[in-house]
Amino acid sequence: MASEIVLLNLSGRDKPGLMAMLTSRLAAYQVRMLDVGQAVIHDELNVGMLVEVPAPDDVEAMLASANDCADEVGFELRSTRVTPTEYAEWVASQGKRRYIVTLMTAGVSAEQMAAVTRIIYDHGLNIDTIRRLSGRIPLGSEAPLGRSSVEMSLRGELADPALLKAQLLAAADEQSFDFSVQEDTVYRRNRRLVAFDMDSTLIDVEVIDELAGLHGCRDQVATITERAMRGELNFQESFRARALLLAGLPESALAEVARSVRLNDGAHRLIRTLKHFGYKTAILSGGFQYVGDILQQELGIDYVYANELEIIDGVMTGQVLGSIVDAARKAELLAEIADREGISRQQTIAIGDGANDLPMLSSAGLGVAYHAKAVVRQSASHAISNFGLDSVLYLMGFSDRDIEQALDD
Repeated sequence: MASEIVLLNLSGRDKPGLMAMLTSRLAAYQVRMLDVGQAVIHDELNVGMLVEVPAPDDVEAMLASANDCADEVGFELRSTRVTPTEYAEWVASQGKRRYIVTLMTAGVSAEQMAAVTRIIYDHGLNIDTIRRLSGRIPLGSEAPLGRSSVEMSLRGELADPALLKAQLLAAADEQSFDFSVQEDTVYRRNRRLVAFDMDSTLIDVEVIDELAGLHGCRDQVATITERAMRGELNFQESFRARALLLAGLPESALAEVARSVRLNDGAHRLIRTLKHFGYKTAILSGGFQYVGDILQQELGIDYVYANELEIIDGVMTGQVLGSIVDAARKAELLAEIADREGISRQQTIAIGDGANDLPMLSSAGLGVAYHAKAVVRQSASHAISNFGLDSVLYLMGFSDRDIEQALDD
């Protein structure tokens, strides 16, 4: 006679030793575990077990023993018979693609969760698990670090990824949250290289604008900068035009600006965590090598590639030495560093804010638009617009608990 398959669901106040007690009862009937999972929310435990009972005549006795165990510890037990056909369909569904949706908000509301899950449902995806990444929220207080994050594991065939992103982006704009949708692959869990744009991404200013302010030509430079960041001008031509406006500025101005720049929120926390876990880091910037070198020393960045101004007798000539690091060069450098380190392209992360970052973001395994212009946010696969740089760690699957343990070591 064929074996029987039974789904067991238990719920109740979490108690030490429950699983040991229950599985000991099941072992008496040579039960085989086909699947098992559990979750605890506010000390309320929910356990699911899909079991195969070799001897069908033992099912009732097994259920009676499991019920006795549940009664002893004050748990509720529900059982459901599963047919071989239903089980075969469930096994077959495991071959479907899996996706990870990461949601970041100031405090996850039911309205935000409803908007996201409704869109997910409309695209025919099923939510398998939901995991909280951020720390627990004290009652009446703001979320730790000013944000909450949950990670949803999805299963199904996604017919139109672009439409899914567009709908989530519209909901995010309306309800002020950030999100990411990634295919759940082995590479997603094994990133190894993170590359940053510098100006307005890693640091809070455009260095060339600050230098122009010291030289009295801020408005002229800023106009060119904005047009370049929107993708309206060729970056190389615009960079040379802006650099030329700095002719006559003393080299000491670079040191003055470098001392005054501030890292964007979360940068220290992000880079310290990356370094702790052995990630390689790089600055790939259309800005200035002088500032990048200082950040490299301060943060322990592994690679820095940026542009070098010509300086003669302590004065900027307005000329640029060597080739310019533009959009295409950033993408090339990302690939070169990955090859040098023996890292797959799918294991790379790139973070930037401007149109000249898009090729780099597109070529990385995970490209993140950080507080970016609208054209970049819409074009990039992932965006963070409301929170700090360390939010990237959530997209990588790290929880606050993981991060704090790393920083405490």
